Amino acid sequence: MFKPVSVGILLCSLLSLASCKSKVPSSLPKPFVASFAPAAVLVEKVEAKPDTNLLTPEERKIIFLQKSGSHPYWRQEEAIHYDVRKPNFVIIHHTAQDSIGQTIKTFQIPRTKVSSHYVIGRNGEIIQMLNDYVRSWHAGVAKWGSIVDMNSCSIGIELDNNGREPFSDAQINSLITVLDTLKSRYLIPTNNFIGHADIAPARKNDPSVFFPWRKLAESGFGIWYDEGQLVAPPDNFNAVDALKIIGYDTSNLKAAIVAFKRKFVVRDTTPELTIYDKSVLYNIYKKY
Repeated sequence: MFKPVSVGILLCSLLSLASCKSKVPSSLPKPFVASFAPAAVLVEKVEAKPDTNLLTPEERKIIFLQKSGSHPYWRQEEAIHYDVRKPNFVIIHHTAQDSIGQTIKTFQIPRTKVSSHYVIGRNGEIIQMLNDYVRSWHAGVAKWGSIVDMNSCSIGIELDNNGREPFSDAQINSLITVLDTLKSRYLIPTNNFIGHADIAPARKNDPSVFFPWRKLAESGFGIWYDEGQLVAPPDNFNAVDALKIIGYDTSNLKAAIVAFKRKFVVRDTTPELTIYDKSVLYNIYKKY
């Protein structure tokens, strides 16, 4: 069944297709700092279509996208029941840049072809760059489990960090605030808070060995192993299958092992699994 292209929970009301009635929002969602907007409510339908001369370039682009999904040689009617894109994963990155200003600029110039939903500064400042329902370009070529288009199902969060330094408490506390809001709003499963290196182990190493995955897991975002209950796996334990079940792409097995160890072992990121590494892997595997 045909659905109009949706760009944000507010933007999905901007304009109905072709000869359909219009839904005109009172305003477009805007980026904000350190706060979250309440859930949007659809406004009453009106008969008049908006004057396109009064629209911003972004609004005109939305209209173009909606019309490009319409087939003029087929009859057009309007269905009233549909959903906008619902995020089901959160992917955490570090910027590998020198400042939050540099990252914002990177997301605002055409040639970079990259973006993220949120940027969080070293001082804890939260900046929203895109509406949660919009498909951001943050994951790139990636795979998690059977999913090969992570951009379409995830929210990207960039932490202002060059990848060679610890993350500040203020930054991590703000991140947890954002994650708590996203988890509650979209019912994102605990295990679906992962890092860029998890979904692209051969290309990426963010958010680096300095990222406190254990602290996040203790707050309900992501998974961690039971440190006091590690046991050697049984003789028939298949480590490669375990990595696959967790979600890792093992087509480049050494890269997958390094990504796993960077996240859970930290002190050793060699591409071989030791007995200790396998006990950690086995403990995590049993949680899936």
